[in-house]
This record gives sequence, C-alpha cells and structure tokens, in this order.
Amino acid sequence: QVQLVESGGTLVQPGGSLELSCATSGILFGIGTMGWYRQAPGKQRELVASITTRFSTNYADSVKGRFTISRDNAKKTVNLQMNNLRPEDTAVYYCNARFTTREYWGQGTQVTVSS
Repeated sequence: QVQLVESGGTLVQPGGSLELSCATSGILFGIGTMGWYRQAPGKQRELVASITTRFSTNYADSVKGRFTISRDNAKKTVNLQMNNLRPEDTAVYYCNARFTTREYWGQGTQVTVSS
C-alpha cells in the first residue's frame, strides 16, 4: 500500500521558520522525483520545490532563497525547510512522488503564516 504522510504544518508568524516532512512507504523511493506542492484557497495547486534522484533541485521563483528541499533515500523521506515565511505562503502543502508512468500524493498539511 502506497502512503505519503506529511507532517509539520502549523500556524507560524511572518518571518518564522518551519520544516515539513513527508514519510513514504510502498514506493520505490530511490527512483522517484520527490516534490512539494501547495494550494491556497481559490488558487490552483502549484509546484513549490522538487528534487530528483540525483539530488538536482528546482524551486518556484517565489520561494527561491527561502525554502530548501532535501531527501533521505535510506529513510524514504523528503523534507522542506521553510525560512522567512510570508503570509502568501499560507496554503495546504502536499508531498508528491513522481515516476515514469504514475505519481502519488499525500493528504496535505496546513501551513498558516499570520500574526
């Protein structure tokens, strides 16, 4: 059974930091591109960051220099370190695992940036 379980979402003040984690099972983690997406109310889901099997990373322009994605193939986890958070970062954050022929999603974790 495939499972992607996100954790770490919470309420944080502007300028604060937060780390999201995604624990996976039931997938060939080592050969998949892992990513974090987010969806704010009334907006489409968008890519935040991704990391390939060769640890090549890609970031949305809005988070470059503030967010860092990392993966641990031994633990089958992918993390998203978020610094200098802004109110516009408020969204549900989803973990994604993408393979050649299919992809999988977690259930999401809420991040709210507000004073």
